[in-house]
Amino acid sequence: MTRARFERIKTMLDRRQTSLTVIADYLHKSHNIAAIARSCDAFGVHRFHITRGETQFRKRHRTAGGSLQWLDLRLHDKVEDAIGLAQAQGMKVYAAHLSDRAVDYRQVDYTVPCAILMGNEKDGVRGAAIDMADEHIVVPMEGMVESFNVSVACALILGEARNQRTDAGMYDGPRQIPDDEYHTLLFRWMLPKMARYCDDRGIPYPELDEDGDILNPSEWYASIRQQE
Repeated sequence: MTRARFERIKTMLDRRQTSLTVIADYLHKSHNIAAIARSCDAFGVHRFHITRGETQFRKRHRTAGGSLQWLDLRLHDKVEDAIGLAQAQGMKVYAAHLSDRAVDYRQVDYTVPCAILMGNEKDGVRGAAIDMADEHIVVPMEGMVESFNVSVACALILGEARNQRTDAGMYDGPRQIPDDEYHTLLFRWMLPKMARYCDDRGIPYPELDEDGDILNPSEWYASIRQQE
């Protein structure tokens, strides 16, 4: 790893938005999970909630793995659990759902803590989730098609959220990720093999120097040998 990559990872973590998240309700197509994960990473979303299916999740997880490795992935058996968790954390839930109370997606406030709820490709937002959502939002259509692909719609909504948050200075403000999680992710993303070694043995991660290398490596390795 190079110092340039170390600085890039730190910058990315500094700009991550923990107060903006996406909830995907059991999407059936692996490429949509992958595309939404890419959009989350691109727009600085830190946490991605997925309702997992009994048989399909492993395939989807492998397909989206390149992007998911940069996200805090949370799995839920029911979408209502993900919505309830977000609301318990003080987040508004904006469901991409066409209804009588739906508003243009650009008319809601994304600078408040919020979760964007995307329904699956066939049924959209379903059941109790419709009523649990604080707002229903839609992406206006000008042509003959009735809706965008779910991953495209999510990207458009996240783009608006990014624009509002950029104007509010939220990407350049105080880091939203707590210090402990920040240092954990920094080590895992900078030294993934060493992180797995530590995780397998229950060893705390060592400190990193300004170049992203282990600080005082000889002393750290000596302490590990003593523990073994």
